[in-house]
Amino acid sequence: MRNDAPLILASSSPRRLDLLRQVGVIPDRIAVPEVDETPLARELPRAYALRMADAKAGDIAARPDAGAAYILAADTVVACGRRILGKADDVDAAARYLRLLSGRRHRVYTGVAVIAPGGRRAVRVVMTMVRFKRLSQPEIAAYLASGEWQGKAGGYAIQGRAEAFIPAINGSFSNVVGLPLATTLDLLRGLGWRPDP
Repeated sequence: MRNDAPLILASSSPRRLDLLRQVGVIPDRIAVPEVDETPLARELPRAYALRMADAKAGDIAARPDAGAAYILAADTVVACGRRILGKADDVDAAARYLRLLSGRRHRVYTGVAVIAPGGRRAVRVVMTMVRFKRLSQPEIAAYLASGEWQGKAGGYAIQGRAEAFIPAINGSFSNVVGLPLATTLDLLRGLGWRPDP
């Protein structure tokens, strides 16, 4: 059964697009949401990820050109305890994040939001526990020099060189990359979306 309604990916992340393509889902359109991503005072990481995903989907749904489409949005947060580690703005921030994560476990939360034609919506948060080995200063320096940290929550990309720092995860790998695929497909299908044959 073919979808009559298009699928809009509300994200500027090439990683999310790659993940969807990996499971045979090709969005009809990509739209970049414009929302204030400042965490609220004392906002916990899980609640923040959920709020951001919902706000991003809602921003695209409210646009006149959205039409009758399925809208998929997500937001990924790296959390060390109650602290939200955003995208590293510069090399110094990335270095601070890596030193903080070194030798510790941390959580990665992704909020996923889907809005169906007609306005029904579903939202969910997926959490993955990630363990970093203790990093040496040369390892941190080499990773920073690679530039791979740029634009990454927590200052690292599990799907790249940083995988060498991670002896174990508990949960969805694709969640840490930026989109928990099994949950995302469940939410889409639950609202009536069907993949093209």
